[in-house]
Amino acid sequence: MDFGIASVAAITVICLLVAQGIKATSIDNKWLPVICGVLGGVLGVVGMYVMPDFPSNDIITSIAVGIVSGLAATGVNQVYKQLNQ
Repeated sequence: MDFGIASVAAITVICLLVAQGIKATSIDNKWLPVICGVLGGVLGVVGMYVMPDFPSNDIITSIAVGIVSGLAATGVNQVYKQLNQ
């Protein structure tokens, strides 16, 4: 299956959904970017091993791609929030 760049978008969506779930708990929202970044890094490594067309082939790049994708989830949330004000 050719996932390619869609797998990176999937990491962003998963991190966004997890962040929305965390907002419903008592965890302080200031930790959301850290949680999304770490979760994205983990999902990047998992994606490298699970998806043959993942955009990177080594651990460091996969972690970086995942972290950027996870942090993009908080950025997407902030853009949506700012546009609705």
